[in-house]
Amino acid sequence: MLPFNRKLKPLARNLRSNMTDAEQLIWSKIRRKQLGDVQFYRQKNIGHYIVDFYCPKGKLIVELDGGQHYENKGMKKDQERDRYLQELGFTVMRFSDIDVLNNIDGVLERIYEHLKSSL
Repeated sequence: MLPFNRKLKPLARNLRSNMTDAEQLIWSKIRRKQLGDVQFYRQKNIGHYIVDFYCPKGKLIVELDGGQHYENKGMKKDQERDRYLQELGFTVMRFSDIDVLNNIDGVLERIYEHLKSSL
């Protein structure tokens, strides 16, 4: 069972309702088992974090990063978060919003290759 923080549930629900353009694009390509016939969930509450996309079968978390993730403070928070998720046994793949918007096929290929090698 995944660690779960009840206090984050309303925030996760809000994030699902207000996805960024990059999140909407990738979600349109991975939902309903479109990629590798595996299930993805969006804005999933894991521990004290809400991850962008979660694939339980592949033990994979996909994070989309906007500009704030490339500043020192954001990078440090991401490292702590990734370390926590990796300790739970997950692989974390990070992509910039720009990568998703300009090269969705390349992003999906990298995710698919990871899933293929981990299943």
